[in-house]
Amino acid sequence: MPKILRSKEMNKCLGCFTCMNVCAAINRKNHSLVKSAIRVRTTGGMSSDFIAVVCLGCLEPACMEVCPSHALERRQGGGVVLVSEKCIGCRLCEQNCIMGAVIFDEETQKPIICHHCGACSRYCPHDCLQMMEAEEVLAYVK
Repeated sequence: MPKILRSKEMNKCLGCFTCMNVCAAINRKNHSLVKSAIRVRTTGGMSSDFIAVVCLGCLEPACMEVCPSHALERRQGGGVVLVSEKCIGCRLCEQNCIMGAVIFDEETQKPIICHHCGACSRYCPHDCLQMMEAEEVLAYVK
């Protein structure tokens, strides 16, 4: 069964950005944090907690529904997969993601989409992120 990324214990997050760096390095072959499909940020100010903005793995993804070129296809278990050749760079997916988890790459003019590979969770030194079985996530949501 496919797995879905979830933020697990963000209260342990120190903001080291290892998850973002690993995502960008493995999936985009780039060490720039702006190339990551995950975003770690504060909840507001320097003394606040950190949150991880991650793709929810929606079963009915709004980003896919609004894509005029059908560049986003349903991923088994939830979420979407980008078919880059079909993407026209319209940014509708970015504008319609309910989590703000679709990041637009200004260089390639294409969205950066999390494909729930789990690299970020494997390398998080504080175990803040986890991969969950898709059916377990669905049971938890219901």
